[in-house]
Amino acid sequence: MAEKKNFILRVDPETFSILEKWASDEFRSVNGQIEYLLNSAIIHSGRRQLHTKKLAGNANTKIKKK
Repeated sequence: MAEKKNFILRVDPETFSILEKWASDEFRSVNGQIEYLLNSAIIHSGRRQLHTKKLAGNANTKIKKK
């Protein structure tokens, strides 16, 4: 697993409460939910391409965005 950076994130109580509920609904921790949302936004913006797992020796097969 890749090393992850730690940082402090400050959010208002209402936002945190919404994130807690959302994370629980999707069986994630709040930290995992925030990481999922950030990665989704980065991919959606086109700033990172989504790659599939290694398929028949081709590790760089890209999945097209919809």
